[in-house]
Amino acid sequence: MKIKTEPVSHSKSDKHVSWHKHYSMGIKLIDDQHKGLIGFVNDLFNHSNGKEDEERAYFKSVIQTAVSYAKIHFATEEKFMRTTKFQGYAEHKKVHDEFILTVVQTVKDFEAGKRLVLEKFAYFLKNWILSHVAGMDVLYAQYFKNFTAKNENEHLGILLAG
Repeated sequence: MKIKTEPVSHSKSDKHVSWHKHYSMGIKLIDDQHKGLIGFVNDLFNHSNGKEDEERAYFKSVIQTAVSYAKIHFATEEKFMRTTKFQGYAEHKKVHDEFILTVVQTVKDFEAGKRLVLEKFAYFLKNWILSHVAGMDVLYAQYFKNFTAKNENEHLGILLAG
């Protein structure tokens, strides 16, 4: 499974998330990764049909790729934070680590045969991602913008969105 970089944009379901500019961090790479995560959540909703066998098969086929994608995204954010000496780095990394542990525990429970309700998991991801972007990511995004404005001669390797 490939993580889609563009989420469903015109869904009839109130479950789905459409990308809006208020989710934008103004950093193209991170915005593209956020879009990919939202696309994955929408895909989970698309596959949640209440049929346990189908949901288990789908979850099994995509979860490792999704976990890897989330780890790559978190590593990207954390690298930018370390590079710019963002003061909120330790707290932000702790939240990322707790999220990964929660998802890994969900996978372990799934592999142990526990019932997985795909829609419930999709709601968990949706709520976590949107609250994290709005509550924590916005802090480093503003810091990065201020950092690059004050340090015109320093290169972060961050492509700012237009």
